[in-house]
Amino acid sequence: MHDVIRGLWVAVATPLDAAGAVDREALVRHCQGLLAAGCDGLVAFGITGEGPSFAIQERLAAVEALLQAGIPSGRIALGTGGPAIPETVRLTRDALALGLMHVLILPPYFFRDVAEAGLEDAFVAIIDGVASDRLRATLHHIPEVAGVGVPAGVLGRLRARYGRLVAGVLDSSGDIASFRAFRQAAPACGCLVGAEVDIPRARALGGTGTISALGNVVPGLVRAMFDNPAKMDATLRKACILLDGQPFIPALKSVLAARSGDGAWRAVRPPLRPADAAAGARTAAALTAIEARRAA
Repeated sequence: MHDVIRGLWVAVATPLDAAGAVDREALVRHCQGLLAAGCDGLVAFGITGEGPSFAIQERLAAVEALLQAGIPSGRIALGTGGPAIPETVRLTRDALALGLMHVLILPPYFFRDVAEAGLEDAFVAIIDGVASDRLRATLHHIPEVAGVGVPAGVLGRLRARYGRLVAGVLDSSGDIASFRAFRQAAPACGCLVGAEVDIPRARALGGTGTISALGNVVPGLVRAMFDNPAKMDATLRKACILLDGQPFIPALKSVLAARSGDGAWRAVRPPLRPADAAAGARTAAALTAIEARRAA
């Protein structure tokens, strides 16, 4: 197992059954397919996986299903961050008890005017509360969604204090200046990028990997972006932005439904609403055309 998340990991979308519960069998099939397609690891119940909409036991039961299906614990990370620190601590400890080591932790959200020192206090409380040398925490910086980001200085000080327990940061801000600041503040940390279009610049700055939402639908294209960043051309850039301007999670799941032929993939948990099936089919067709041009 690596102390740092490296390579192409996928921010896994969560399939639901007719009752709105996690469809664990469909999740296992999807994750097995992603690994077979060349992905290095899986992040379950992050933002793309609608993590904040699922209870602790739902997330843990889904991870257990993945492990029972033979997916190695070292290739799974679990999204555990939330607004209540005790719940983040509990979920993180339970994930470690299942054999995981990697967790993706959002800063406590809702309070959007907190001081940098307060965010640092929150992460200290989480790490001290988990109290495990097996912990490898990747902090998630996505201020446009969470309303609260991870200041680069906080990452640097936490790494200096806790060493490899603070394994890295996922920068999903889409701002390469932010990524550069993380690299400078904590050069020993793994730095991962969320925006696929930024993979080449992130790799050039020493980034260790990507946690990709687009990998759910076109893992081969994202693999090409990661393995050959110098060959990121206009065609691949177009693939990266096809979902821009749409409610992202419903749009992504609509594309998954179109590409898999399984309409159940369109289901999302409230307060999200399913995206238009026709729009998903159009985006899926555009991605298929890009794949065909790349293969020609």
